[in-house]
Amino acid sequence: QVQLVESGGGSVQSGGCLRLSCAASGSTFSNYCWAWFRQVPGKEREGVAQINNIGSTNIADSVKGRFTISQDNVNNTLYLQMNSLKPEDTAMYYCAAAARRPLRQCFIHYKTVYDYNYWGQGAQVTVSS
Repeated sequence: QVQLVESGGGSVQSGGCLRLSCAASGSTFSNYCWAWFRQVPGKEREGVAQINNIGSTNIADSVKGRFTISQDNVNNTLYLQMNSLKPEDTAMYYCAAAARRPLRQCFIHYKTVYDYNYWGQGAQVTVSS
């Protein structure tokens, strides 16, 4: 199974930046779909960014141009670089991994929280105005 450990959360002022890290063990990046989700109390967990098995990315409109997802294949670490943070970005952020079945595509078949098998423990991001 896959173990995901997150780090890098914290509190920043509007316009600031943070980088979240998600260290993965027990898997090979190329065999999984990877994503970042976020959740505010009382709201549904929403997808923020995805990266597929060949390194292509898919970014939610709400954070496009500000957030970047990337992976370090040497250190088996997933990242979410968050720039120009806004108060509405305040949430608990979760990294997630889904075991990709043959012929399935990450952006087509692995979209929702229910499609992901493994989750990080969550990292709180708080953006003050």
